[in-house]
Amino acid sequence: MTLFEVTKLRIKMYQTNITETEWQYITKVLDLKGSRKRKYDLRMIWNAIFYLVKTGCQWRMLPKYFPKWESVYYYYRKRSSLDVFDLLLEQLRGDIRVKQQQNREPSLGIIDSQSIKRGNNYSLNGIDGNKKIKGIKRHVVVDKNDFLIAVMVTIANIHDSKAAYLLMRVLKELCSGVKVLFADGGYRGELIESVKNKFGYLIQVVVSAYKEQGFRPIHKNVTGYSPCKEKHLLSSLKKLVSMRWNAIC
Repeated sequence: MTLFEVTKLRIKMYQTNITETEWQYITKVLDLKGSRKRKYDLRMIWNAIFYLVKTGCQWRMLPKYFPKWESVYYYYRKRSSLDVFDLLLEQLRGDIRVKQQQNREPSLGIIDSQSIKRGNNYSLNGIDGNKKIKGIKRHVVVDKNDFLIAVMVTIANIHDSKAAYLLMRVLKELCSGVKVLFADGGYRGELIESVKNKFGYLIQVVVSAYKEQGFRPIHKNVTGYSPCKEKHLLSSLKKLVSMRWNAIC
């Protein structure tokens, strides 16, 4: 079996591997064609990163079919420091929005947080008293399609209103076109006026009417957009969102 056949066999081995269409898109956006000769194929390195992000395994536990973990880790850290993943994520989000006949840059965002357990006792942890979770809290801004715009991570006991101010700074540094942010009741108070004066964002608090109205099912595919139209872009975007969160956590 030739080296090409072995490489091709490895590429098809895991469900987390990049498809041919996805790899062509990544190569085009990051201009990887004609790059210098490398010891390991770049596509194999990307496959290894996606495998690690999806499975959550340790770097040293990467399967032997991938390049050495030291090489994968070096590539991952270097590209993270250069914001390569952020660039690709932004490009993917914009392309999908255009396909949905929306503006490339969103003007409306949704801010929220999520507390998650973290088992590493040597890392910083906090306790979210409301949800009874010990770990960390992800603070995110997404567009109306639920595509990631900005993300920040704190310990779980940091209140949403306090973390939101720092998240607005992250959003400002990304030069995002967002002007209005929808939020839940946790972002009420002086934060609204403070964010408006400092960053120019208008936070609109949306209070749930669940108690008065009772349960009402929410229809899927609210935007009327079928994911099948750009399946490879949506799949890549989901992986990159996971990769971005993994880098921060």
